[in-house]
Amino acid sequence: ELWETRSSPADNSGAKDAAEHERRIEPVGGGTVFRIIEYPPDRVRIATLAPDTFFTEMGAQVADPAHRRHPGMHRTHTLDYCVVLSGEIYAVLDEGEVLLRAGDCLVQRGTRHAWSNRSEEPCVIAFVLVAAKPLP
Repeated sequence: ELWETRSSPADNSGAKDAAEHERRIEPVGGGTVFRIIEYPPDRVRIATLAPDTFFTEMGAQVADPAHRRHPGMHRTHTLDYCVVLSGEIYAVLDEGEVLLRAGDCLVQRGTRHAWSNRSEEPCVIAFVLVAAKPLP
């Protein structure tokens, strides 16, 4: 985590490190989260990923196995701005997938998705998650 806000508009007062909190996916209190994540290759990551516990513990909604096109399939109540900083990764969606490379951007609007790194190199992505109303 690099930073988070817990409301909108954000409160710029205080000196506390806003990134010091329990690990979770979604922002709290209508706020935002700014983070950078390094995704190892799928052959490494999927071997240890237990989606039913990982995503639930982090506050996300794990995709039902019948709708899971990838073990990491989940959804959040957020609007996400994503920028690939290095490497390449597939954004796996309910209908299709998109290959993203360094410099590419994606806006994720609360739908089921997963990140699949099919290369042999790590992929680094910067994310800003904004609290949003959930999809029906």
